[in-house]
Amino acid sequence: MWFKSGGAAETLFEPKDADDLAAFLAVLEPSVPVMALGLGSNLIVRDGGVPGVVVRLGKPFAAVERLDATSLRCGGGASGILVSSSARDAGIAGVEFLRSIPGTVGGFVRMNGGAYGREVEDVLVECEVVLRSGERRTLQASELGYTYRHSELPPQAVVVSATFRGHPGEPAAIQAEMDRIAAEREASQPLRSRTGGSTFKNPPGHKAWALIDAAGCRGLRRGDAQVSEKHCNFLLNLGSATSAEIEALGEEVRDRVRAHTGVELEWEIQRVGVFADDANKQRVGVA
Repeated sequence: MWFKSGGAAETLFEPKDADDLAAFLAVLEPSVPVMALGLGSNLIVRDGGVPGVVVRLGKPFAAVERLDATSLRCGGGASGILVSSSARDAGIAGVEFLRSIPGTVGGFVRMNGGAYGREVEDVLVECEVVLRSGERRTLQASELGYTYRHSELPPQAVVVSATFRGHPGEPAAIQAEMDRIAAEREASQPLRSRTGGSTFKNPPGHKAWALIDAAGCRGLRRGDAQVSEKHCNFLLNLGSATSAEIEALGEEVRDRVRAHTGVELEWEIQRVGVFADDANKQRVGVA
């Protein structure tokens, strides 16, 4: 994980293809929870680890293919950089913003990932998912109930591919836009730190970073967890922070912003797994 903290998965499964994943889920005990994992960005894994099965979409799910003059089919494990670069090579503009999102297609689709004025809902045509039951299904973008950083994708469904549509463009112009985005990110975000990316959603009418800054949280620390001084909507692990410290720092930021402005920040980073104390209780049979 990008924070370099947290516990282990109870079980890790890396399917060889979508059929393999569907067959695995079809026979998995229905009570066992399933979580899909891409690059591990935008994620706090709690110190007690992740119960159930973590499905990691590796190289077999990282392919990107051109369907026509304006469309690409992308595997659920393909990175934003790969998708945007493939679009550039195919002369497809409009998906450059994916270059700036640290993660994979599956996460983009689930969270309606976005940056620089664009969101996945602006370019998604359809996605193929494997449901928790093992059933494979193709969902149109209109079926996903997209809102800001949210979708109504079925719980525990794994996105195995997505089709994005842009518009015709010149590769040189597309590259120039990608370079502009990359330079802007480098200048404004702590990209070379242990961080999970943007921590809180922007509340309506506000920028999360500005609220955090106004509440005096820039540089705030809890152990080795710190609010970035470069961009204060990023939390950092300066070295040996636990996931509990990182999450507690985020909650302190929320408390301070609420007290200072009355605005309730919502987590954008996903927090998964169980706390260390809860995991220890489970191991010794404490209810």
